[in-house]
Amino acid sequence: MSNEVHESEVTTRLSAIEVQLQQFNQLLSNISDRIAKSEDNFLLVADLHKYKKLQELLIAGNFREADWETIRVIQAITGEPELGDITPDDMRQFPCDELRVIDNLWIKYSQARFGFSVQIQIYQSVGGSLETTINQDNKMIERFGERVGWREDNQWKKCDDLDYTLAAPIGCHPSRWWNSPFGSKMTNYFFNRLLVCSI
Repeated sequence: MSNEVHESEVTTRLSAIEVQLQQFNQLLSNISDRIAKSEDNFLLVADLHKYKKLQELLIAGNFREADWETIRVIQAITGEPELGDITPDDMRQFPCDELRVIDNLWIKYSQARFGFSVQIQIYQSVGGSLETTINQDNKMIERFGERVGWREDNQWKKCDDLDYTLAAPIGCHPSRWWNSPFGSKMTNYFFNRLLVCSI
C-alpha cells in the first residue's frame, strides 16, 4: 500500500515539475520574442538619421518640403538615385517597417490627417482591395484621387497645385511619391504593398 502511495506522490511531483518546465519554456520563449523585437527597434534607432530631416520638416509644418523628403527617404531605402529608377517590382520587397516609420511620422505631425495609413483607409472606403490592386483597377485609383483632392473635373492635378497645409483634404499627402513615371501600375503595386504590410 505504501509503495502505491509513494508512486502516486512521485507521479504527482513529476506532473508538477512538467508543468513548471512548460511554464519556464513559455517564459523563455516570451523573453526571446521581446529581445527580437527590441533588436528590431534598435535597428530603427540606428537608422534615425535617415528620418531626422523628414521629422524636422513635419514638426515645422512644412508639408511641401516633407513631401519631397519622403521621396528622398524612399530612394535611400531602395538604394535608387532617382524616383524613376524605383520600379513597381521594387515595391514588392519594400520593408514594411520602413513604411510604418514614414507613416507614423506623417500621422503624428499632421494631426492624423496625412500618411500612408490614412490613404489606404480612403482607398478601401471607395471600394479598393487587394483584388483591385492585382487587377490594376484604375477606376479605384481615380475615385481615391477625387477623395484626396488630386483630381478635379476628371483631370489629375499637378503636385505643385495641391494644398500643402492642414486645410488640404484628408489623405492628400504624401503626394509626390505617388507621381511615379510608372503611373497607375506603381500606384496599384504601392497600394498592394500597404495592404500586405497592414499599414
